[in-house]
Amino acid sequence: MHMNSAPHLLAEDRPEYERILDDALRHAHERPDLAGVGERLNAVQLRTMALDATELITSTAATEYQHYVRAREELRSADEGEDQAADPRPAAGRPQGSGAGLGAVVTVLAPMLAGTAAFIFLLAGYLLRLLDPAPSFASTMVSAGWFFAAVTAAAILVAAVGLLATALRNGSAPQPVEEAEEELPEDVARAREAWRHALLERGILPFLRDALADPGAGRASRTPLRSANRIPKIGYSRPDFSSPDGGPAAGPRPTFTSPDFTSPDFGGPEHELD
Repeated sequence: MHMNSAPHLLAEDRPEYERILDDALRHAHERPDLAGVGERLNAVQLRTMALDATELITSTAATEYQHYVRAREELRSADEGEDQAADPRPAAGRPQGSGAGLGAVVTVLAPMLAGTAAFIFLLAGYLLRLLDPAPSFASTMVSAGWFFAAVTAAAILVAAVGLLATALRNGSAPQPVEEAEEELPEDVARAREAWRHALLERGILPFLRDALADPGAGRASRTPLRSANRIPKIGYSRPDFSSPDGGPAAGPRPTFTSPDFTSPDFGGPEHELD
């Protein structure tokens, strides 16, 4: 009944469960009760067993997990309410996004357009200079071509700086993930740590200890979670197929078959009476 009342582990929290499990296996040599890792069962086998028994293990910290999920949902609801209050018109944010997109387009297209213009003006200007009476505007076109060439170089430099800044900003983005966890409100962080501690001390470590003490028991501990309804069938059907295991099943057989073997003894008097 405790299993049915325990909340299921959400998909977003499963990586955290695996991380705690991996950390426990990684530091198993530091715990005397887990010193047997690698003798009967190695870390890979224990990890596979623990992942198969995720619901069984996480149910031991169901109360702490439910409190953590509730606190986290309240925090997210509060954040969404603050965002809506700060920006009641979502359309107001669109020009900012479109402006950023326009700037990116200009940054990409400016070198291409300026380079094309520089090529055309330079090519036309130098071809006109080859004429015997060179037109007066040939030098103007050559100057315009070199001007657009300078614009092309400047646009390429600006684009390179923008790409470098974007790369640095994106490269530093994964780092605040750890910091974001510490920046959580105190009640949410405390609820999360309580769940982690309960999951490790009451779920993962006892499961690993039982599995190391008896690998068969470690597998059996996962069986009731999946086949609890089939246990009575196995218990009652086993004596039917293995009569030596159950005395009552073996007893009736000679009791009812014995008259079949003694029937000739009673058959004689019946023929004499006839």
